[in-house]
Amino acid sequence: MSMFSIFNVSGSAVSAQSQRLNVVASNLANVDAVAGPDGNAYKSRNVIFQTVPMGNDATAGVKVNGITESNVPFKRIHDPNHPSADAEGYVNYSNVNPVEEMVNMISASRSYQNNVEVMNTAKTLLLKTLQMGQ
Repeated sequence: MSMFSIFNVSGSAVSAQSQRLNVVASNLANVDAVAGPDGNAYKSRNVIFQTVPMGNDATAGVKVNGITESNVPFKRIHDPNHPSADAEGYVNYSNVNPVEEMVNMISASRSYQNNVEVMNTAKTLLLKTLQMGQ
């Protein structure tokens, strides 16, 4: 494993965490979303990561394998006066848990920052190595 492969690994992690942050932002934007005309509210989404082992082409890292929807039931609130209320007077709201999403956002943000720091440290080490030869 060469020193340059560190950039591939950390770069793939930065890209994956960026996608995770986008999904978290989408989830947080729909915390209070009400069911649409089809009767279904917004479903919380989660990013699934997959490790990419070192191969013959010296690539390794992480990639987004997919984005799944949560199976947690919708929040049902009794509000018969709401225009989106069903026959029983309940309104379906999204199943997004804002506290869980904030934790996901902090975790993704820290992972992103750590990988950027890894790349900066590797760059500094490579520059110091080049300066030793002068």
